[in-house]
Parts: sequence; structure tokens; C-alpha cells
Amino acid sequence: MEKLTDYFGQNINGRRIVITGGTTGIGKAIADVLVSLGGRVLIFGRDQEDFDNAVADIKKQFPGSEVYGYPADVTKKEDIDKIFDIVENELGGIDILINNAALAAPGLTKETYEEYKYVIDTNITGYLAFAQQAASRMKEQKSGHIINIGSMSAESRTAESTIYVATKTAIRGFSTSLRKELNPLGIKVSLIEPGAVTSDMQTDPKEIQHQKVEKLEMLEAYDIAMSTLFCLSQPRRCDIVSMQIRPHRQII
Repeated sequence: MEKLTDYFGQNINGRRIVITGGTTGIGKAIADVLVSLGGRVLIFGRDQEDFDNAVADIKKQFPGSEVYGYPADVTKKEDIDKIFDIVENELGGIDILINNAALAAPGLTKETYEEYKYVIDTNITGYLAFAQQAASRMKEQKSGHIINIGSMSAESRTAESTIYVATKTAIRGFSTSLRKELNPLGIKVSLIEPGAVTSDMQTDPKEIQHQKVEKLEMLEAYDIAMSTLFCLSQPRRCDIVSMQIRPHRQII
């Protein structure tokens, strides 16, 4: 049996990776893990300070690592074009896309049209746009892997998060259909659906989130990063189609 370190790094080292929403939370944790294994990673988020802090932290943790990016909003066509200009001119293409940028949202009666439209544009249209751009490049090389970060909200469907549930249910269906469309082109598609995870999206303060982690009621972002690594580490013959990760004591 090969060394596990070789197994988990075999599809990461030197690969060209784009992580949407890669400056905080789950996206940043995924970036840390993939950079640590030699991935050439492009990250971005909407906030300049978050972007600068994320890049500085990665460079500090992993001197000599290759990190690319620019602050961008997945709802803006000009920003999408900007990111893929970097993909073409600096990264040199794309092997892996992690669709992760998303916003939390409450029930339908608590949001205005403008507010929930922006959430939909981020959580659904952003995923479609980046998958389309990535797939158009991956099909030329007859290889690639797209991972959509969904949510167990698509299954729990609570009354308190109607809008978010709608978007993550859409991502579940989109991932299934996209896999059928892209698999014949040599492109893998995986869906990862986390339960409650510590992040800025949570309404609880950080100290309450940490207490929930201790009580096995909430996951850490790195739990999802390691699940992502597992999906990416499979040999070409093997696809992880979907994966659900929930805290031990979160009953869904």
C-alpha cells in the first residue's frame, strides 16, 4: 500500500485550483490544506481586508507557496471575467474548482426582494457562472474536478432559513445534473453538504460556536476541508458523487 501522504497529495501537488469565497471560513480552510500539499491556489472574496489577511496568513504558514487572486464578487460579470483573466494569465489554466462562496439568509418574510435576490445571485448564479467558465477550459484538457459546497439545509429544510434552503436545494439538483453533463467529458463533479459549521455566517457569537464544537453540535471549517481533500484524492476511476458531514449531535 502506498503512503497515505502520497495518496492524499497525488492530485493536489502542482494543480491549478480556484476557490470561490476562499478568504474566510470553509474556503480559507480548504485553501490552507491544498496549499500545504503543493496546490497552486487562487482565492478571492468580496472584502479587500479579508483577502489581504488570507493571503498574508497562507504565505506565513507556507513560505514559497503559490497563492493568486483579487477581491471579487461572484454576482458581477466583470469580476468573474477578472478572476478568469488571472486563471489564464497567471495560473495558466484550471484543474480544480471549489464552488464555495455563499451567503446565509433567513425566512422569506424577513427579507426584501433586493436582499434575497442578491443571495440567490451569489448562492446559485455564482456557482453556475464559475462552473461554466471552469468546464469550458477543463473539457479541452479532458480532465478536471468541480466540487460544489452545498448544505445539509437542503435536507433539514427549517422554517427559519427558507431562502437559504431554496438556494442549497438548487445546488443539490444542479450538482446531480452537472455531473451527468460533464462526466462524459472527463470532468468529475462532487457535492459536499456540511451541517452546522463555525463561520461568520452563523448567528451565534464565536464563543458560543466554540462551545457547540466542544459539545459535538458544530463542525470546524477544517472538517470540511479534509472532506474536500478526500474527494479530490480519489484515483481517476473513482468519483465521490456526494458527501454529507454533520456534527455528531446535530440531528437532521
